[in-house]
Amino acid sequence: MKFIIALLSTIILINSLQGDEIILKQDKGKVVVNIDGNLFTEYLYANHGRSKPVFYPIIGPWGTRMTRDFPFKKGTPGEASDHPHHASLWFTHGQVNGISFWHVGKNTGVIKHQKILKLEGNTLSTANKWLSAKGEEQCSDVTTISFTAEGENRAIDFDITIHATAGDVTFGDTKEGSMGIRTHPALRLRGSVAKGKAVNSGGISGKSVWGKRAEWVDYWGKIGKQTVGVAIFDHPSNPRHPTWWHARDYGLIAANPFGVHDFERKPKGTGDLKLKSGDKLNFKYRFLFHIGDVKTAQIGDKWT
Repeated sequence: MKFIIALLSTIILINSLQGDEIILKQDKGKVVVNIDGNLFTEYLYANHGRSKPVFYPIIGPWGTRMTRDFPFKKGTPGEASDHPHHASLWFTHGQVNGISFWHVGKNTGVIKHQKILKLEGNTLSTANKWLSAKGEEQCSDVTTISFTAEGENRAIDFDITIHATAGDVTFGDTKEGSMGIRTHPALRLRGSVAKGKAVNSGGISGKSVWGKRAEWVDYWGKIGKQTVGVAIFDHPSNPRHPTWWHARDYGLIAANPFGVHDFERKPKGTGDLKLKSGDKLNFKYRFLFHIGDVKTAQIGDKWT
């Protein structure tokens, strides 16, 4: 009987795509994603010491760790311990009704998990509230996340809908946002263990991808003996597509449709996006963790 109860209390859902078995398992404060019996990632939404839901770790091709360990683990060789708010992979923004949900610290916002709406096949849907440091709701979101695999390649698709559920809401003009990842240190463009390279859909490369508009950005390099990379795709239906990129040479890559002042030196507030009470705003992104460099992975052909 205890075995049956334990079995029923655990949600395990299986989906077979491209011959790869994908299992989503709900656990305390997280959802664990396995592909063919191996850990791909964990969606952490409670009891993880962060002010927002995040994905950590992320295990890509050939069992390669794709994101930085810090701030979850300290002392990993070659890692910098800067920017503790760069927590593996996340969605948030640095100015929502004047409140920073990007940073951590005093008077910063919290994206608080409310419930899991769906856990089925390869798909997870969640509801979250965006709260001030005093607990005042600024807006909410419903986020659907899908996981796929093809051979060694792994992908995460995001469908994020922001709802103005607590009055008007303004996503402010700042470079500090929004759909981001902090890569494994070997994918950095500079640093003691850096072996990374970067290019965007317009052919701009290296650190010059920062602040440019593009349909996608790809970072790749050798981690151990294998060349792997991560590409982020901005969906054509997204507001202000193609987005600007807050993509740095130290391993931060973030799609940001709001930071026009910082990226283009236009007047402050140019990039503000305002929602009236009851309105909603939708974003879609894909993260592809791939084998090889940008050409081998045919990243340009994979953008849709």
